Amino acid sequence: MEIKLKNGIDRLEFGMTPKYVEALYGKPNKTFTDDENNTIYVYNKERMKLTFYIEEDMKLGYITTTHPEIKLFGTTIINKAWDLVNGDLALNKITKFEKDSEEGIDIYFNEDNWLFFHVDYDEVVEVEIGAIINDKDEFEWKFRG
Repeated sequence: MEIKLKNGIDRLEFGMTPKYVEALYGKPNKTFTDDENNTIYVYNKERMKLTFYIEEDMKLGYITTTHPEIKLFGTTIINKAWDLVNGDLALNKITKFEKDSEEGIDIYFNEDNWLFFHVDYDEVVEVEIGAIINDKDEFEWKFRG
């Protein structure tokens, strides 16, 4: 499974509706709603949580994963030292990060790619990627189905 910056992960593209996602991955193992009434699909095997935005006609806008085989630029990143991942990112011209910490976990955010890395014990433990919001404050949906 490959992260495709600004587009999605694997066969998932930002802007897909639940119908298209279920055609690719089947029914989710679990669903729930967040504080903003968005629907979250949980896929255990893929170790992904997919957020469909209620205010955007239930389009896929956010993906969180802890899958050990998730790749970025052809290299796995989960359970890999942050210094190594950060080095790979720098080689691919991704160098600007805002850093935050929550309960001992460092969170690195790159706004240009709407990309988050959760780092615990100096290793990447989770990755989040979101749909890009343009200068007009609108989502740039990639899926055209």
